[in-house]
Order: sequence, then structure tokens, then C-alpha cells
Amino acid sequence: MKVPNFIIIVLLLFFVGCSDLQKALKSEDIKLKNDLALELYDQGKYQKAAQLFSQLKEIYRGKPQAERIVFFYANSILNTRNYILAAYEFETFVKAYPKSQKAAEAYFLMAFAHYKTSPNFSLDQTDTEEAIDKVQEFINRYPNDERMPEANLMAKELREKIEKKGFETAKQYNTIRDYKAALVALDNFIADNPGTSFREAALFVQFSAASTLAINSVQYKKEKRLKDAKTKFDNFKRLYPNSDLMPDAIEMMEDIEQEIRTFASN
Repeated sequence: MKVPNFIIIVLLLFFVGCSDLQKALKSEDIKLKNDLALELYDQGKYQKAAQLFSQLKEIYRGKPQAERIVFFYANSILNTRNYILAAYEFETFVKAYPKSQKAAEAYFLMAFAHYKTSPNFSLDQTDTEEAIDKVQEFINRYPNDERMPEANLMAKELREKIEKKGFETAKQYNTIRDYKAALVALDNFIADNPGTSFREAALFVQFSAASTLAINSVQYKKEKRLKDAKTKFDNFKRLYPNSDLMPDAIEMMEDIEQEIRTFASN
């Protein structure tokens, strides 16, 4: 079968490119390494560029040229999506060159790399907490930087992820029908996150847990728990009168009121 000409050309260019890279990597010619590294970087071939910048970083260690090389190396690593290593390399850069003209950009990219390591909310959020610290560090250091809007958005997203983790953990107690634990966990969540976007949902789930606990309580605990559930409904209604969850809350409250009337008549 005849191979199309354009495929042959692409393959030739690929092997020529690989040949040039291998030649530069093995060469003692620093200029050759530097020129090809920058050429590959400009072409967006960051994986290949990083290999050369890694060598150049060692060659120029302790010399003025190292600042530029270390930054290019860190940015090449970032663009290969190796975010853990990129975060480390940018942190190395800002510690070594705190007065560099690239310091603000490096701080931002370090924060961005940490932001990218943040896992799904359902997983352990240690990396997310570290990312928040790094983004906040950038915000505190460079409050007038042009990248501030993006930094604020990253910080907001990371904090919401932490909040969602906290809410879902507290909500889980209600799901497994441990209503007393749900009430405590949701109380703690609301107190710890006063401005959270999950507050409405948390108050609703808290009322739901209080309602179910009250209706299924033994007689001597029932009156107090029914009153507690009503208080939680009143609080939810006061804060979120137009909530999409209000019809369900009203339906549950009707059951509570019926239980209160039954309890009073007995």
C-alpha cells in the first residue's frame, strides 16, 4: 500500500526534530542547547524544551543566566501539565529570585499550578487547602497585579470546593439516618462557613433531619424536638422565603404541625 506523501513529510520532520534534540542533548555546545531550547519553547514543544532547559539549569547554576533559564524551565514543565513539579520549580524560582521582574508572574503561576493539583471535592482536600494558601499569598503580595481577577476566581473556586466537601460530609449523616449527628455536623458547618453558598441547602437538610428525628422520637423527647424542628423551619423560611426548596419544607412542616396538635391533644 502506498503511503501518502504528506504522512512521509510529517514523519521525516518528526525524526529530524528528534535527531536535532538528541544531538543538542548530547552536545557540549551550550549555545546549541540554548538556541534549540528557545526554538522548541516558542513552537510550543514544551516537553522537548524542558529536557534542554533542565540541562541548561545545571550548567548555569549560580550564574546570572540561571534566572531566565529556571523560569523557562518551570513554565515548560507547567505547560506539560506536570503541575506538582511546576509548583515546586516556580517556588524554587521565587525563593532564589525574589526581586526578579518575573517574580509576580512566577508567584501567580506557582499558585495556578497548585490550583490545578486540587482534586475533586469528594477526595481529601489537603492539596486544595495548600492551593488556597498559595493563591492568597499571591493576592497579599501583589494586590494591584493585572492577574488579580483570575486569582480571586481561583480562590473562590477553591474555597467553594472545601465548603462543598464540608457540606456533603455533614449531609451524609442525614442520608444514613443518623439525625442527631447530622444536626451537630450541620450546625458546625453553618457556623464555620457563614458566607457559604451552601447555607440554604444546609439549613434545609438541617430542618429535614430535625423534622424526621422529632416525628420518630420517643414520647418524652417529642415535644422539645417538635419545637426545635419548627424553630429550624421558621429560620429557613425567614432567610430563604423564595427558595426552590420551600414547597418541600412546607410539606414537612405540615407534618410537624400535625404532630404538635396530636401531642397536645394527648
